Amino acid sequence: MKKFLLLFLLVSLGAARLAAVPRDEIVARVDSCEAILREFQADATTRIPDAVLQKARAIVIVNQFKAGFIFGVKDGYGVVMVKKANNQWSIPVLVSAGELSLGLQLGADAIETVMVITDDNTPRIMFNQRFNVGVDAKAVAGPHTAEAERINKELLETPVIVYTKKKGLFAGATVKTGWLQRNDSINFDLYNTKYTMPELLYSDWVQPNQDVQHLMDYVKQIAP
Repeated sequence: MKKFLLLFLLVSLGAARLAAVPRDEIVARVDSCEAILREFQADATTRIPDAVLQKARAIVIVNQFKAGFIFGVKDGYGVVMVKKANNQWSIPVLVSAGELSLGLQLGADAIETVMVITDDNTPRIMFNQRFNVGVDAKAVAGPHTAEAERINKELLETPVIVYTKKKGLFAGATVKTGWLQRNDSINFDLYNTKYTMPELLYSDWVQPNQDVQHLMDYVKQIAP
């Protein structure tokens, strides 16, 4: 009986992930990621310093939540934006995310994370595989604006600098924060296109629509 229940829950979870997401919910995901970034920057205790944002070659914003009724399975989504070769920011591309807890959110219902990626190669890992943050690329906890003394050259050269609203990690501490994975089907619906993640991020073939423009404008403002 227990084995049957476990199998049923796993199949149900898988079916839920495969189900089509309505476009208004897709747009709501973009909006929620923008809200997360704005909330981070509005509070000095969570604000990402300008020195870190100036190093950004990509920004990932993740919203993670408990999806399992019994087992507390974590699920989530995020957006990634990259700086292209011409130093212009790309359109936001939605990704799937999981287990981005940093080990700090016991009992939490939602986890909000912002990652500043400082090189051009790391975002491309998601093209061909699930990207395990802190495993496929080194990741450290980032200092907030109030901790400017913790910013140094070594930290700024780390591929992934991770920010979370939960406390408990020293700036610069190495972290492993879970995985990110491309989700082409949801971006097909967001942009009404058949172009996939590489083209969406690194070409100019798809222009931003009004549903993503506000997020793009804000990222350009804080990380020109």
